[in-house]
Amino acid sequence: MIISVINLTRGKISDEQLQCAIRAVNRQITDDFEPYWSFGGKLRLEGRTSGRPDKRHFSEMRGDAVLYLWDRIDAKDALGYHDKNDAGIPYGVVLTELGLDECWTVTFSHEALELLGDPQCNLLVQGPDPRNRGRSVFHWFEMCDAVQDETYEIDGVKVSNFVLPQYFTLGEQVGSRNDFLGLSHSGKTLRSFGVNPGGYVGFVDPRTGRNGTFEMDERAALRHAAKRKAGATRSILRNKGAQMR
Repeated sequence: MIISVINLTRGKISDEQLQCAIRAVNRQITDDFEPYWSFGGKLRLEGRTSGRPDKRHFSEMRGDAVLYLWDRIDAKDALGYHDKNDAGIPYGVVLTELGLDECWTVTFSHEALELLGDPQCNLLVQGPDPRNRGRSVFHWFEMCDAVQDETYEIDGVKVSNFVLPQYFTLGEQVGSRNDFLGLSHSGKTLRSFGVNPGGYVGFVDPRTGRNGTFEMDERAALRHAAKRKAGATRSILRNKGAQMR
């Protein structure tokens, strides 16, 4: 997948800064992500023809999907981080001024990886209910949400941690790794379908047919609330899709 990146921050983030972030995320995809997941893509910076994301026409798109950097919190203009237009073309919007204690490059990495993992925002994996692991729900196929508070650097650019394929398996596999960094919290690493501090997971409950989220702690809840207020959560998009069906 070639992802066209469009800078709509009106100079707040320069193209030079963005090129450095693109280079780092492309290295992350090639060197870190693809060896585990066996699929990947490339980001490249394109020109711009308007001052706001255009989810219908994509006149700037030169690849297979579009990822906008947008500096205005406007749920009407930027429905969310990751959606698809009426023709099924995947696109994302990185909102750079959500007021979160997080560098925009981490959000950029997060959304790029999730655009690769689930371009149409519709994949689910059966797993334990995070509220009651004795019953099953259908987890959203998200690459970063469960470990979204964890970062590392590539060429001085902060990028997001991400889960690995073994994360989406029932039970723990001998010698498995469930996320790239493998950080330990209270002496334990991330378990399958688990959530690390600062993270959350989304799921569909088959009993109600509705989407739900499980936030690990107050920090995760505050972050999710900020995204939800801006209309920038995947749960909004998935609920919208469910209503359309």
